Amino acid sequence: MKANKSSMIILIALILGIVVGYACNQSAATPEAAKEIAGYFSILTDVFLRMIKMIIAPLVFATLAAGLANIGDSKTVGRIGARALGWFLCASLVSLTLGLIFANLLEPGKNLNMPLPDVGTATNLKTGALNLKDFITQVFPKSIFEAMAGNAVLQILVFAVFFGLALGNMHNQVAMSLVKTLEEVVHVMLKVTDYVMRFAPMGVFGAVASVVTVQGVGILTVFGKLMGSLYLSLFALWAILIFAGYMVLGKDIGRLLKLIRNPMLIGFSTASSESAYPKVMEQLEKFGVSNRITGFVLPLGYSFNLDGSMLYTGFAALFVSQAYNIPLTLGEQITMLLVLMVSSKGIAGVPRASLVVVAAVLPMFHLPEAGLLLIMGVDHFMDMGRTATNVLGNTVATAVVAKWENAIEPVNAAYDDQDEALPEPEERAKA
Repeated sequence: MKANKSSMIILIALILGIVVGYACNQSAATPEAAKEIAGYFSILTDVFLRMIKMIIAPLVFATLAAGLANIGDSKTVGRIGARALGWFLCASLVSLTLGLIFANLLEPGKNLNMPLPDVGTATNLKTGALNLKDFITQVFPKSIFEAMAGNAVLQILVFAVFFGLALGNMHNQVAMSLVKTLEEVVHVMLKVTDYVMRFAPMGVFGAVASVVTVQGVGILTVFGKLMGSLYLSLFALWAILIFAGYMVLGKDIGRLLKLIRNPMLIGFSTASSESAYPKVMEQLEKFGVSNRITGFVLPLGYSFNLDGSMLYTGFAALFVSQAYNIPLTLGEQITMLLVLMVSSKGIAGVPRASLVVVAAVLPMFHLPEAGLLLIMGVDHFMDMGRTATNVLGNTVATAVVAKWENAIEPVNAAYDDQDEALPEPEERAKA
């Protein structure tokens, strides 16, 4: 199946989900009946996301361990990691700053004049998961099997680093055989990914139809200014990320953007970065990025480089400030920016991570945590935009680091529009 045909099918599923969801919303006798109908639609999304999650752990472990074993040199690993983290830090700072700038310019919460909520109003967000002690201890796995079962990417990454470096420093036949086995596992998992992605349109349809059935299309207009302002901010961030990528990759940035339109659309439609992860790996390989770079930088980015989510956290915090007429000084906003940048790292596995970060930071600046109840109704639609931005940011970051490491191989562009994995090097040469 051609990539553009696949993207078109997903887009049709998205539109069909809105239409069917609206019809169900209108025909449902009560809100409870609408929720029951939505539950049936969400089955499709749950099944698709479960299939995606089942391949994340083995794919991350195999690619990272095999890549590090082939590098072999711990100094090289340190250099690649330092470059990646440097890019992530700059991207996070730019994202947060952009969110604060646009929130101040567009003022999406102005004139709402919301009364302060009751003290006990709950958001049901587990903000306690964000304390520093728990974050540091949870980075390191107590069991690799438990980490894989829970898809704890950061813990899998830590174990894979030790495992890959150990393999790279063992030069016997058994180690070499194990490295080759891991490389074959990567190829098998990419083929499994190809099978799973054939269910993407159904997952997209179910996700959108479920939300619209419960909320109705009116939810898209109630907070139209908030959503429009956020998406304008995200588009500005896209422009910056693409320009930064152009400064390093040159004209090749255009081919990269063409390759990732499908995984970005999947991430946008499902509001799940995980759903796009396997396809991003596949498209980076088509772009020519070495698997050892992709296997190391991409999972690291999924924990530390959530550009869209970073922009959203600052934007949402200021929205709550404006909605309740609690102005923040420039100094307080800068302090909030720094706190958000630190507190948001490594929480990719936390449910509704961006909201959790904001809910944890709001009380520090005397803003009502329950203010997030204002945006929870449309959070899914905003999550779609920030997820697509996360996919774009991590893809560009991986390609840039690969360019710095001279780890981008020339690949026949004829393979760009094919959904199948790239052929082996010998077959490419024949083509």
